Amino acid sequence: MHDVVIAGGGPVGLFTATELALGGCSVLVLERDEEATSQWKALPLGLRGLSAGSAETFYRRGLLEAAVSASGAHGAEIGAAPDAVEAPEPRDVSHFAGMGLNAVDTDVSALPFRLPSPAMEGFMTSLEAVSTVMTERATALGVDILRGTPVTGVTQDEKCVTVTARGQEHQARYLVGCDGGRSTVRGLAGFDFVGTDPLFTGYVAEVTFADPGQLSLGFDLTPNGMYLRTPFEGHLGMMDFDGGAFDRSQPLTREHLQEVLRRITGTDVTLTDVHLASSFTDRAMQATTYRKGRVLLAGDAAHIHSPLGGQGLDLGIGDAANLGWKLAATVRGTTAEGLLDTYTTERHPVGAAVVDWSRAQVATMEPGPNAPALRQLVHELLSTTDGTTLAHRRTTGLFNRYDLGSAHPLVGSTAPDFHFEDGTRLDDLLRRGRGVLLDFRADHALRRAAKNWDGHVQYAAGPARNDLGRAAVLVRPDGVVAWGSGESLDPGTFERAAARWFGSPQNQGPSGVSSWARDAWHALSPHARITQVRPVRGRSGRRPRRARPGRRPSRSMERSVIWGAAHRWSGSDCADAGADRAGSVGRARPGA
Repeated sequence: MHDVVIAGGGPVGLFTATELALGGCSVLVLERDEEATSQWKALPLGLRGLSAGSAETFYRRGLLEAAVSASGAHGAEIGAAPDAVEAPEPRDVSHFAGMGLNAVDTDVSALPFRLPSPAMEGFMTSLEAVSTVMTERATALGVDILRGTPVTGVTQDEKCVTVTARGQEHQARYLVGCDGGRSTVRGLAGFDFVGTDPLFTGYVAEVTFADPGQLSLGFDLTPNGMYLRTPFEGHLGMMDFDGGAFDRSQPLTREHLQEVLRRITGTDVTLTDVHLASSFTDRAMQATTYRKGRVLLAGDAAHIHSPLGGQGLDLGIGDAANLGWKLAATVRGTTAEGLLDTYTTERHPVGAAVVDWSRAQVATMEPGPNAPALRQLVHELLSTTDGTTLAHRRTTGLFNRYDLGSAHPLVGSTAPDFHFEDGTRLDDLLRRGRGVLLDFRADHALRRAAKNWDGHVQYAAGPARNDLGRAAVLVRPDGVVAWGSGESLDPGTFERAAARWFGSPQNQGPSGVSSWARDAWHALSPHARITQVRPVRGRSGRRPRRARPGRRPSRSMERSVIWGAAHRWSGSDCADAGADRAGSVGRARPGA
């Protein structure tokens, strides 16, 4: 039995899988498609954008360079100069309903806590490029990927989830549905999916024009809709405000696409051939919760909206980064109670905001006699300094702030890339998928307190090039600030924050042990669990080696966990029972 099964092997599913594997989980990915690549994932039809927030997420896991290379982008256009002391001004701002905005109009003073980083801007990529990078990382981390296995059944009880795919059953502790906007998992698990009906049918196609000079490049809003031509030859996008009536209702023929294109553009443009074409709508829907028991949703399975602004992939990557470490900690049994529920609490408002941002763009584009006046007004407002800054904050993915119940200005926000004077960067420390405590004052009391979470929180001390006036900062594995201190340090407030996100020192459990040992650990009564895991000397008198992340612990380490738990039971009856249970497990390991 795997710890987690993921339905969907696209970028979101694979990113979730790598996060879980970093956390020590065994992961199985079930992907519907037989092949990893297709014309729909490659350029130009697979064209997507990664925001600055997504670039930062890839950077934290050591994947940015590979993603930039696979995408054909240039690192110098994405990050700050290596020797930069101050963060550069924004170089790009997304459009709103096809209306371009100028990054020069951004108010940098309204973008707090920016520090120079190799990931300051977004870049264009493709589904194929991102999937290739993530597949390589997932495979290297030991994730099992089965292709050509669409999910057809989901059942769960209080102990596990059973997933049926291609007639075979797979059991796991948890299931994550990353299987797209028409998610099978979402339907089978009974999630409520609510929202608004579509206003348009959209088309994306690769065509041959008889007279391409008739259509200009870029977005073009017309009295009858919108069309988009990119620099890729024959790449065409259209939005026909028919209430979504045509989407998937009948085959996409050259004649139909040509008729729609002529009506929208007001020209007699001719399509000589259609190589590939697909339709979509601006239906905007969201699951009311992202978790039902042992089943969770991420990416388009949790929320859908129009592709305007290209925020769908970024929203899904954000889901994966938020969910992965929390679910891994839950599987390990080292988490504070309720941690997994914070996934919905934190990510649902972010998804709702993106869905509404998408709805606003569609409303601005809808044809009608008053439409030109409305678009002109919206463009004028967004072109102001305040408007451009708002658009930048809403679309870059760097300025979301989760409500973690703290008034500290950094808590709940994405951590700046603090740069130590010895050259170490915060995002370098986050690559192992653990929490990080940055102690810029090298406070002895704080260091002693941090030892209680050794193995779950990495402690790093020393002066920073720019500490933004903070004495110390606790950063979650997803790069979100969980605790921060001003000039004065209070280790007690750190301990409360660490316990909230990483579990109390008395509940750390057997970090890094195998699924078998973890099963035995949780089979014991809560009274049997030791307050702090310590290796128990084996018959040879030597301590078992501590398991490294990603490496299977030795059998002596597994036994030490169980025997250690048994010997800590209070009361003779409990001690005898615990010894019997631990001994029987240790002598007859399932599957050995």
